[in-house]
Amino acid sequence: MVHRFILNEVSYFGPGARKELPEVVKRLGKSKALIVTDAGLVKFGVAKMVTDVLDKAAIPYEIFSDVKPNPTVTNVKNGIEAYKKSGADFIIAIGGGSSIDTAKAVGIVINNPEFSDIVSLEGCAPTKNKSVPIVALPTTAGTAAETTINYVIIDEVNQKKMVCVDPNDIPAVAIVDAELMYSLPASLTAATGMDALTHAIEGYITKGAWALSDMFEIEAIRMISRNLPTAVAEPSNAVARDAMAVAQYVAGMAFSNVGLGLVHGMAHPLGSLFDIPHGVANALLLPTIMEWNMPACLDKYPAIAEAMGVDISDMTREEAAQAACDAVKALSIKVGIPQHLSEIGIKESDIDTLSEQAIADVCTPGNPRDVAIEDIKALYAKVL
Repeated sequence: MVHRFILNEVSYFGPGARKELPEVVKRLGKSKALIVTDAGLVKFGVAKMVTDVLDKAAIPYEIFSDVKPNPTVTNVKNGIEAYKKSGADFIIAIGGGSSIDTAKAVGIVINNPEFSDIVSLEGCAPTKNKSVPIVALPTTAGTAAETTINYVIIDEVNQKKMVCVDPNDIPAVAIVDAELMYSLPASLTAATGMDALTHAIEGYITKGAWALSDMFEIEAIRMISRNLPTAVAEPSNAVARDAMAVAQYVAGMAFSNVGLGLVHGMAHPLGSLFDIPHGVANALLLPTIMEWNMPACLDKYPAIAEAMGVDISDMTREEAAQAACDAVKALSIKVGIPQHLSEIGIKESDIDTLSEQAIADVCTPGNPRDVAIEDIKALYAKVL
């Protein structure tokens, strides 16, 4: 079997890494940026931490901040118009998955105008040209959008999340600067951190997993379990913040190339239909779906337990597998993630519609255990 692994051209890591931007722009041979971010990051000065570097280097830019937490087709179309009007020749994406995903869609359509309806990008769109060069600076330690070939956009008309998978969309450069994450509230730190853990676990057990991806995902699980509680409890802890910034990137390197599974398949409809934050949806579903997947994962779950600090030396394989599920649930509770869908406004009457979207989601076929729609309904009901 042939495996493919796609990564950024160049990545920079460490507190203060944003200061490399002028050299990055020079190397790319670009002259003006469209900055894609969200209004909150502008309001609270996070975007300014990046634009100050550009100002000092006299690099011109314009800002597009019309990005929703769950970005829509309309957001992307507005971003395309902003790019065209700005005279920019590259994009700087500042934010979590929402801003970076929007930037990816904008960059793809600019260089592949035949996909300007946006909805035609769903799935594995046959684009011919690479995106406009994107320099991505994540402000959350969760999505790893800065290093993935995936992006997610909401189709408002059909009320569904479009998962788009395209090697042409990967940012040319990732700058992972933990200083951009220091002001992240505890609740968002927890949700995005558990999102990263979901990526790592699903990437480790997905049908497409192999030796190279396993290596990255196990290390990501280890780093997240050790550092997420501290990052939540001590927001200014530079060591924990930097470790989480790197860990989520490491998880993204792998899952981007091997796929995900049912947790994401069931989380996406929660976002598209009810605007539930993606990290919260993943974190809430993860322990229950891990238990359901256990029969197909008995050979891999013990390594997850060990990576999360569980001593499995005196356990059977089945006990060690259950210990992995228990460790994930304990971490979720420790960092304050809701444990029931009813806590975030989901009703029993919503299950059928959620399940119909989940079974059709592009991530669901990657699940290690084959799933039917009745299984999905039962899982939603279990976490209700």
